[in-house]
Amino acid sequence: MLEGYVAVNPGVRLLRGHRVVIRADVQEYVTTGKVAVVFGGGSGHEPMHTGFVGKGMLTACVCGSVFASPPPQEILPAIRAVAKNNTGGCLLLVANYTGDRLNFGLAFEKARQEGIKIEMVTVAEDCALTSHVNTAGRRALVGQVAISKIAGALAEEGRTLAEIVNITKDALSNMGTIGLSLSACSVPGSGPTFSLGEGQMELGLGAHGEAGVRRMKVTSAKEAVKIMLDHMTSPATSTHLRVESGDKVACFLNNLGGTTLLEMNIIAKEIIQYLDARGVSVDRFYSGHILTSLEMHGVSIMIMHLNDILKQCLDAPTEVPHWPKPMLPRGSSDRKTPSPLDLPDVENIAIDTTTKTNRCFGEADASRTYDALKHACESLISAETRLNTLDTEGGDGDTGSTLARGAREIMKLLGTKNSPGLPVNNPSCLALMLTSTAENCMGGASGALYGLMFTAAASCLCDDLSPRVWDTVLKEAINILKRYGGAEPGDRTMLDSLHAASMTFSERLQNMSPVDAYREAVLAAEKAACETAKMSARAGRASYVNPDLLTQPDPGAVGVTIWMRAVLDSIQ
Repeated sequence: MLEGYVAVNPGVRLLRGHRVVIRADVQEYVTTGKVAVVFGGGSGHEPMHTGFVGKGMLTACVCGSVFASPPPQEILPAIRAVAKNNTGGCLLLVANYTGDRLNFGLAFEKARQEGIKIEMVTVAEDCALTSHVNTAGRRALVGQVAISKIAGALAEEGRTLAEIVNITKDALSNMGTIGLSLSACSVPGSGPTFSLGEGQMELGLGAHGEAGVRRMKVTSAKEAVKIMLDHMTSPATSTHLRVESGDKVACFLNNLGGTTLLEMNIIAKEIIQYLDARGVSVDRFYSGHILTSLEMHGVSIMIMHLNDILKQCLDAPTEVPHWPKPMLPRGSSDRKTPSPLDLPDVENIAIDTTTKTNRCFGEADASRTYDALKHACESLISAETRLNTLDTEGGDGDTGSTLARGAREIMKLLGTKNSPGLPVNNPSCLALMLTSTAENCMGGASGALYGLMFTAAASCLCDDLSPRVWDTVLKEAINILKRYGGAEPGDRTMLDSLHAASMTFSERLQNMSPVDAYREAVLAAEKAACETAKMSARAGRASYVNPDLLTQPDPGAVGVTIWMRAVLDSIQ
């Protein structure tokens, strides 16, 4: 692992024969007389500590096996390499775990005996514990990285070893961390470190998967954040961090390894809103993989009270690749949650449903349109599960949900028959409003495809409401889908149903009533949808799937037949 890391980041080197990652310019750095900062511990927490070695943070780090402290024979060479000929001396940071205290302590004592100028600071900022009785004390969590940044910045600034010790100790007394996880991690070769039941989460667990202080049911991000921060700041616990209105803090949201970025951003929003509501000013917010526990699905939150020195240290430049520097507004050093940006000419222009330039239906046809639209929406909602099941073969299993989502929104807008909320008497305006619903509520490819179809229909229905115009509507809808969707009839998509319906309707309209012609079109569409089961997919997500796995009809094609059949049932 270490060999791979330095191959990717040649600004650091491995100390030959040791599990030590060290600045590539260490010999030059030692001659400056600046304090060297050394940290380390068990592996499995990457990017800590390897990802934080470099200018502005650690001078070197020592890596043990997974979740195991490195032995003194690894730690002492790292200290010698950065401090033996360094007039500035060395700050040895140690995590408050028994193995780390023993091994780093032994190396520290040997270094002092060798005449090396060295001081040691123990990091311990866990706020999970409710009592100090019968415990080894507060554990070291995300505070390890924050202290590394503070100490490294002070060292680059040229501060003395004594000054750095005092400032880091003061910072440690003003920070706290709490963790929460929905799963355990698995030590290579050993399996999960603990077990959680279905729908459970663990509060206050350690960095190695040690059991926490409370097990509870999985809840929303908002409630989970409240539980974590309420526990962290509760005076009822002996390890709490005092946080009051008017305080200025830095907040670290740490990914324990298996949490998605999507989840991280949701949790970040909830943390900031919680602290804002308590009158706490979040001057800095850091989010990302900072101290992981292999693949654990969870997060930890650290809060640190800020003063001018600590804020300056956090903002100080660093060349390490994994420091999660936030992007602040250009020319500003303030972190405030920004309000949405208001720019002209970016909003949709409201559709004028009262326009007199479009052809409009009479009362009877408007009533039929209402009924047909309502029945089509109800049918799509009823078919949600069926279409999702079909979509699991060649897609992501959401065709039914996407169509049902749009149908539910239309139902909300539709209103009552006596007081419709959509312009059912004005087909062109109705099509434009359905376009907006498809785009904004359905989402994905289906939303865009139906939006294109409704857009094509709107332009056709401005001046003509004769039966022949519906033939034109189908043709234009197909043309626009081919133009932007890239599919052709026979490619196993919704176009197959639409194309069959269009061809049949156009032909039957020559010698049948419009309703009879439409009935034949629906039958043709249904037949075409069934035949997609035997087609090779040449467009859409299904085109990437092994053809042998595609045994059912295309869900998009079936979706078309559902609303077409519903319209037929309504107008009959």
